[in-house]
Order: sequence, then structure tokens, then C-alpha cells
Amino acid sequence: METQLQCKFLMIFCLLGLSGLGETYRILFMGPFPAPSHWLWLEHFQRDLLRHGHHVTSVNNHPTKQPHENLTEIIISPSFDIPKHFPKKNIFSMQFASDFQNLQLWWTIGLMTTEHAFKDANVQKLIQSKDDHYDLVILEQFFHEAFLMFGKKFNCPVVTIGTMGYADNMDHSMGILTPWSVIPHLLLSHTDQMTFSQRAYNAYISLYDAVMRRWFYLPKMQEMAEKYFKAVINGSLPHVHDLERNISLMLINSHRSVDLPRPSMPGLIDVGGAHIQPAKKLPDDLQSFLDNATHGVVYFSLGSYMKSTDMPADKTALILKAFGQLKQQVIWKYENDSVGQLPANVMIRKWMPQNDILAHPNVKLFITHGGIFGTQEGIYWGVPMLCIPLYGDQHRNTIKSVREGYARSLVFSKLTVDDLVRNVETLIYEPQYKRSALEVSERFRDNPIHPLDEATFWIEYIMRHRGARHLKSHGAFLPLYQYLLLDIIGCLLLGAFLTIWLPWRMLKRAHKWSQKLNEEKKRL
Repeated sequence: METQLQCKFLMIFCLLGLSGLGETYRILFMGPFPAPSHWLWLEHFQRDLLRHGHHVTSVNNHPTKQPHENLTEIIISPSFDIPKHFPKKNIFSMQFASDFQNLQLWWTIGLMTTEHAFKDANVQKLIQSKDDHYDLVILEQFFHEAFLMFGKKFNCPVVTIGTMGYADNMDHSMGILTPWSVIPHLLLSHTDQMTFSQRAYNAYISLYDAVMRRWFYLPKMQEMAEKYFKAVINGSLPHVHDLERNISLMLINSHRSVDLPRPSMPGLIDVGGAHIQPAKKLPDDLQSFLDNATHGVVYFSLGSYMKSTDMPADKTALILKAFGQLKQQVIWKYENDSVGQLPANVMIRKWMPQNDILAHPNVKLFITHGGIFGTQEGIYWGVPMLCIPLYGDQHRNTIKSVREGYARSLVFSKLTVDDLVRNVETLIYEPQYKRSALEVSERFRDNPIHPLDEATFWIEYIMRHRGARHLKSHGAFLPLYQYLLLDIIGCLLLGAFLTIWLPWRMLKRAHKWSQKLNEEKKRL
């Protein structure tokens, strides 16, 4: 046991030491998607690269609150107005619940936000620049494939960060054919023990995704890349499909303790939990509120995009009524100073240090929309969750959390006071939920190195080794018929035909001729 611990600490020391010994590099860090939660996660990687001395040019929608001498920002302004094109009231009324609608939604919003970012004057200057040099492009892998053309423009390796977790196209880009029999599609919450009907549906939606993505969605991304890059890159532009296959490294928001085991490659690195840091000191009023909560605290947040202030008034009143019936104190991230008649046990704030609140031992329950980042924080700190999913991957995350035994779920459109109170009390007073939360937390925390440190090590590894082509399987470039050995199987079948069926046919025909000759002899 002691030897194992020594080996683990030696490995951590070596990884951390190696990442700090190399030279500094120039990095183009790109997060074009405007949702605040995405950038809040991505910015942890950017800050760590700055901490290691690298020079970072950052293309995003959210100016930093922590300026750094090595940081140059290119802010997309104004940001793409998601609610204008996809009204929040539709999300609250569950207008995008279908898996196929979700796929179409992601493709549409990816195309729209990519075009919006390319039209920005400062991004245009970056595209038109002639003297800039970068050693690496880092891009959020979230439906912005045309941005991969920056890797071609600056002739440097590309690293992507997969915010939502694994997708089939990531496997394909690294030379893996996703086994649909045991790996559910990104949007599905199935386990690796699917029934016949689940496997059939998984194969159907995965095939639909693969075909429509390749022949409908990516061609539109290619048109956009041609539109904005053709005049600034000499020669013909590569197809974005080929640029995907040349990505050097993918950092995936996934963790072995809560996600299914799947085939992998050296260029696929799990970094789930990279944003979770040791708890910081809370503001005095919050600290006092939490410390003095005799029956514990319930923390409620809908995240950074869907705000509590966007909820229909009747649902707000319903939730307040339910909270007023609880023995527990309640902390609610509510984006206005006033919410009407506030029960004595409820505190509201426009902004909450969520990670630090969840770390407090008096927090008994986390009421969440089921977003992946908040779910990981709840898991890390061992807090049971009541999930009220609204759209996108939140439904998948919720089903997985419920299945693991540390969460329950409610449907927002069917929410009632009694249901909310009953589920809150069940999660707090029935010990199996806390026990399951602590078990999953223990697994989630059990890492040889912090995921953020591991991510930085591999990013620097890619730059040190100029793209690290040795991490890439040639399977990424093989046509499907070669990858599946269909040409070999075809040759074997042809060989079997020539060596078995053809001689048999010849013998059969010779036999007929022999019979015919014998009959003629008898007549004579």
C-alpha cells in the first residue's frame, strides 16, 4: 500500500514538474458560444495556461474579471442573442424535448453563432491578420467546426475541449468507430446494457446523426469557412471534415466514475471536474446564514442561462409557497432584488458562489436544472439533488443522476407545491440518498492528478511535440470499408467463390456431360 502511494505521488510530481519546465507558447483560445456557463468552465483552462506563463489571445463573449499581462482578449460584441431566436418561454414550456429536435436545435444554433462570431469586426481582423503567429489553437468543441480553419491559417496544431462530453464524431476523429451496441448516443441516457428496442433506437438516432451531420450540417459549415477564409489562405481550403480528423487532442468533460466505459485513444483525455476547486471563504452574510441553519440548507439555482426571473409568475409563487413550508433555510439564486412576499427562511441573491455553498456541511439538498457543471459540483461535494431539467443534456444528466440513487426529478410544467415539498423532504430525511451521494463523491474525487493539471500537461505536450501525431490512430483517415475490413471480407468471399462454387459448378456440368454421353452410347 505504501509503495502504491509513493508511486502515485511520484507520478503527480512528474506531471506537474514537466508542465512547468518547458518554454512558454502563444495560444489562440476560442470559445465562440455565448452561453455564460460554457465560458465559466472554459475559463479555468485559460487561467491555468496563463498561470504557466503562456501568452493567450482569447476569442469569447465575456470580458475577464481577472486581467493578466499575458492575456489579449478579442470580445465578440454584441454577443449572439440566444433568447431572441430561441425564446426562453418555449424552453420553460418544454418545446425542445425530442431527441431529433435537440439535434436540429444544436446544429442550427451552432451555424448561427458561428456566423455571428465571424461577422464581428475584431474576429474579422484576426482572420485577415498576416503577421500573427500561434503555436496552438484551442477551440470549444460545440458545433463551431468552421473555427477549425484557424488551425490551417496559422499552421499549428488544434486542441478541442468537449463541453457536453463524448459524441460519436469525436470517436471518429480519433480513429474509433463507436460501438452502438454498448455506447448510447450523446443525447440518450441509456446504460451499456440496452434492451433490443433501446439498441434499435440508439442505432437509428446515431445513424441519423452521422448521415445528417456529414451530408447536411458539415457542408453548411464548409460553406461558411469558404466564405470567410478563402481570400486569406493560399490554395484550396481543406474540408472541415478533414480538419476534424487532424485535431491533435480532445479534452472531454467526462469522468470514469459517472460515465460509461468506452473505447478510447491516447488523444482523448477525460477532464470532468476540472472546474472544481477547494472551497473559498463565503461572504459574511452567507456564512452566517449557513452556519446558523439548525435544520440545514436547501440551495436552489437554475444556472447562468435560464434565470429564475424568467420563470412564469405562477411557478415563482408556487415555489415560494413550497419553500415557506420547509423547516430548512433556503438559498435561492434569484436575479432580482425582490421576489415579492419572501418567506422568513428564504434568502435570495443575484449571484451565488455555488461551489463554495455546496461545500458547506449544512447544505442538505441542491435543487438544480441538471446542467452538467452544477451536477458535477453536487457530486463532488456529496450533496443529494432534486433535478428539474428544462432542455438539452439536462434530461440525460437527470436520468443518470436518478439512476445512481443520489437524486430525484420533477417535471417543471407539472410542478405542484405538494410534489416539491414531498420530494425535498424525501431527499433530506431518507438516508439512502445522502449515502449514495457520498459514495459517488468518493469515486469522483479519486484521481491521480487534478483534471485541470492533467489538461494543462497534455496541452503543453501537444505544443512540445508539434501536434504529437503519434497520439493519432491512422484509423481516423481510413475509409469505412477498409476500417471494417469489408475489402478483405470481399476478397475472402470471392476466393471462396472461385475455389469452391466454381469447381463445383464445373464438376456438376462435367457430370451432366458424362450422363449425356452414356445415354448416347446406350442408344447406339
